Amino acid sequence: EGWLTVAHAGEEGPAEYVWQALDLLKVQRIDHGVRSLEDKKLVERLVDEQVPLTVCPLSNVKLQLFRSLEQHNLKAMLDQGVCATVNSDDPAYFGGYVEDNFSAVQSALKLSREDVVQLAKNSFRASFLPVDDKQRYLAEIDQVMTASS
Repeated sequence: EGWLTVAHAGEEGPAEYVWQALDLLKVQRIDHGVRSLEDKKLVERLVDEQVPLTVCPLSNVKLQLFRSLEQHNLKAMLDQGVCATVNSDDPAYFGGYVEDNFSAVQSALKLSREDVVQLAKNSFRASFLPVDDKQRYLAEIDQVMTASS
């Protein structure tokens, strides 16, 4: 197999950097990637290949990529089928751990129950866990959701 690779791209730099990370570096996951939505063909590729984007909403606002969380494009990513996840980015500096990012974006974007479940599932799909572990955790999410319906 070999190493699984990740690159920071498409945050403060243009969507073109995401293309370069995919084509030149052959990465399996993109850290950040929020500017990917500026390129329709790139979005199609991300969806077709299910390349995960690890999105860090609080740092995106702190870095002024978005004026507020309400303007963040995470919901648009989900609506277009992008495998986006919610993450923290240097919590001490940007002011929030994963649960803080998740709670803030859920409230600001008025994410539905289905959106939240999709984000949870995407987190496992985007992980570098063994396939059997991923499947087990995804099944657990389904069980919890079925039991709470």
